[in-house]
Amino acid sequence: MKKKLVQQVSASFKEKFGAEPGHIFLSPGRINIIGEHVDYNDGFVLPAAINKYVCFAVSENGTSNVNLYAKDLDQSYSFNLNDALQPGDTMWANFFLGVAHLIKERGLTLSGVDVVFSSTIPMGAGLSSSAAVECGFAFALNNIYSLGLSKEEIALIGQKSEHTFVGVNCGIMDQFASVFGKKNKVIKLDCNNLDHEYHSADFKEYSLLLLDSKVKHTLLESGYNDRRNEVEQGLAKLKAQYPEINTFRDLSEAQVEACKDLLGDVVYRRCLFVVREIQRVLDAVSALEKEDFKKLGELMFATHNGLSKNYEVSCEELDFLADAVRNDENVLGARMMGGGFGGCTINLVKKDAVNGIIERVAAAYKEKFNIKLEAYKIKISKGTSVYKNEHAGI
Repeated sequence: MKKKLVQQVSASFKEKFGAEPGHIFLSPGRINIIGEHVDYNDGFVLPAAINKYVCFAVSENGTSNVNLYAKDLDQSYSFNLNDALQPGDTMWANFFLGVAHLIKERGLTLSGVDVVFSSTIPMGAGLSSSAAVECGFAFALNNIYSLGLSKEEIALIGQKSEHTFVGVNCGIMDQFASVFGKKNKVIKLDCNNLDHEYHSADFKEYSLLLLDSKVKHTLLESGYNDRRNEVEQGLAKLKAQYPEINTFRDLSEAQVEACKDLLGDVVYRRCLFVVREIQRVLDAVSALEKEDFKKLGELMFATHNGLSKNYEVSCEELDFLADAVRNDENVLGARMMGGGFGGCTINLVKKDAVNGIIERVAAAYKEKFNIKLEAYKIKISKGTSVYKNEHAGI
């Protein structure tokens, strides 16, 4: 799959620019094992890079022009690095413009490049194709022009590009996972200070399966902002009650329970979810260390229940997908993944049962919603990197 993508992008580059590309880079999408909606609530997250990629074929062109070709869209876009770079109407090009602008802003010298890119990361499935594009382009420029940017700086440039040129106020998790990913490792990331540690994620006879609901409800943007406001209100009230606490990380479940009437039903349930989810990430790390995959699965189901009932960011389709595998002996855990109101569920499934589960759930999903379910079998892979393939001579 990876090799095929590289070959297709290389061939497309030769067709567009009349020569073999000088460099090939791969930038992965990401999953999050557990730790949802806690990146902006002082919690920890547990993401990993996956074997779905944006592939970039790149050559220096000796000018100040950046010439881009989006193979999947069959669209071209060019800009001059000497110009004042601004976001434009071509949405996908803004990722590249933002990265180039932010690198220039650091006083680093860039020259023009020709770029062809293509992706195997499903769009709209919540696997962070945007972070892969930003970080892949920043990584490519850093590599080609020896800019001396650290991995952390590349992730932060990707995030800021999305904030300022794309207009999405994302957390750092997506970019961090795309750049810092390691094969068969999850990253326990502290979103406050970017402290991180790797933990083994070799699931033995189990594997990760994503079931894509193929829906995106319009509630995502408004629902996200509402939740942020609700938890901020809740934390302010809890701080007034418990002056010794600074963040949700300092709170116990019992303290939140004791303030149920003070908080009011909705804010109470939002805060309860956050405190429980922060603890679940710590418990999940412990379960991974002990290779207690049954426990990990239980935590995933518990997260889904919390996201559905207390944080209320699920939807009928995601609840259906989680419930469809809940009592299957071959499935240890499942939960909705990402912002909510659509996207994927992530499932921990016995390897030899994967195809049967896809078949069964897809049929039930089609019957219920008349939507064709997409399934992605994924592996945990390394982060953004230079592609080397001696056999292909690339």
